[in-house]
Amino acid sequence: MSEAFDITDETQDYDQFGLTGNPFPYSPVPAEDPEIYCGQEQATNTISSTVSTTLSTGKSKHLVVTGKYGNGKSHTLKYTRSLLRDQDDVVVGYVAQPGEGFVDIYHEFMYDLGFAEVQDIAYEYLASIAQDVTETNPVGASAMRSLIDDGDVLLSEIVPVAIKRLSDVTQFADFARAIVHMVYEDTNLYAWQWLTAEGIRYEQRKEMEIHTALDDDTMGVRAFTALKNLLLELGYTAVFVFIDEFESIARLSSKDEQATLNSIRHLMDQNSDGLCLLFGCAPEVWQDVMSEYHAFSERIGQEVALRPLTNEHLHELVEEYLNQERRREESGVQPFTEDGLDMILQRSQGNIRQVLSVCSRLLDAAAREQRSEITAEFVEESI
Repeated sequence: MSEAFDITDETQDYDQFGLTGNPFPYSPVPAEDPEIYCGQEQATNTISSTVSTTLSTGKSKHLVVTGKYGNGKSHTLKYTRSLLRDQDDVVVGYVAQPGEGFVDIYHEFMYDLGFAEVQDIAYEYLASIAQDVTETNPVGASAMRSLIDDGDVLLSEIVPVAIKRLSDVTQFADFARAIVHMVYEDTNLYAWQWLTAEGIRYEQRKEMEIHTALDDDTMGVRAFTALKNLLLELGYTAVFVFIDEFESIARLSSKDEQATLNSIRHLMDQNSDGLCLLFGCAPEVWQDVMSEYHAFSERIGQEVALRPLTNEHLHELVEEYLNQERRREESGVQPFTEDGLDMILQRSQGNIRQVLSVCSRLLDAAAREQRSEITAEFVEESI
């Protein structure tokens, strides 16, 4: 019987193009920290203005980025997030989609921050307390951790004061206790589960003297606001939240959709300082939200629409990707020809996701067939 498949791990050779590999993604899903961003000047200007306003003034400002599927909403949010992560005085979280309600948004945000970062925030807060109530002067989480590990500062010395002060800052005593318990080896996993709204047993809450369950949208808004107030107390400028695929709220029942939007509205109302929400949403869903839920949409400062790629932006995008794998210092779009790119733009209608997918397939096909150029004729033959 003949072999049905010819499976091999032999790598494709791209030497004929002066490339070390195929720079285009086979599955054009945005990288966690994208390095390439082309075009969309109207979007980048608006996003930069929104983010910069929050950074410079500390005042909350929010934005919706709309665009059809494949036009780069996720890429735009993740690229902006990667730039903000270089800032020392902000906390940034990404939510892939809003789920069933605000408590899911809060859960995903906390998970994106991660256990280690939240634990560092707890140590950082204890450091600020230790500076006041002990003779030590720890600066930052690692210094505080070392003092506790070495026995130079006793938790029994600072924890009661920390819980009291943090309860005053956050107006949420259970949140304060959970944050402090992030530094205890015996209970930090319980504290993390409570803080991420995963839910823990009554006995586990009792061990930390936590009286409430963080299990609904109202508690999620309260916990998020408490975290933001803690961060501002520590000197951070703002919390940035990127909520992607916001159009998925349209799949919820009318009651759940309205509850989710109301919870986000309450979050914005309770946080006039130090919060920046950026949403990625399909335009048709955002139009529905604006027409049906005025109280929510009026609190979003602005909307900016992503547009299909132009010919100029397509050239820039292809060149940027090719430059990642070039063997020599070159520029240009070779092996793609001008008419080849025109055909790709026409076939993809400027959809970025389709452009990247098509370019990846064409480059592989040209390599297999030992073509020196990817022309309009070759595009027609291959697609």
